[in-house]
Amino acid sequence: MPRSAKKGPFVAHYLLKKVQAALEANSQKPIKTYSRRSCILPMFVGMKFLVHNGKVFVPVYVTKEMVGMSLGVFAMTRLFKQHAGDRKSK
Repeated sequence: MPRSAKKGPFVAHYLLKKVQAALEANSQKPIKTYSRRSCILPMFVGMKFLVHNGKVFVPVYVTKEMVGMSLGVFAMTRLFKQHAGDRKSK
């Protein structure tokens, strides 16, 4: 169920502070975050984030099509190797 429009999108307060500091400093350095549930705002467009997937930090470059989605969508947590049945048939 989506968050109500009255409340607005969720963004972790510490992540928002990091983004505002990077915008003021005009920094192109990627921002490290563990907050996968934070929503991407229009002010994030053109920024680089390092989103933790449980094992490593995955680089994410934000474009305008990503606005409104959460950061965790772009850092996959599971790695698909191959179906077992495909190896048996060979």
